[in-house]
Amino acid sequence: MKDCLPRFTLRVSQVLLDKIGYIADFEGRTKNKEIEQLIKKRIAEFETQHGIINLSETQDK
Repeated sequence: MKDCLPRFTLRVSQVLLDKIGYIADFEGRTKNKEIEQLIKKRIAEFETQHGIINLSETQDK
């Protein structure tokens, strides 16, 4: 089953990748899902400080 999610290549040190893998295993997630959770958390923090990101406004620039 093919998904329609965009792909993004992330270059990161092996140490960081291994550590995120450790955390992901501990939490019962894949590395991909662990990184996704971190991204969601960071976006929520940013929007709490600076307001909701309106993508339609940023795409018009």
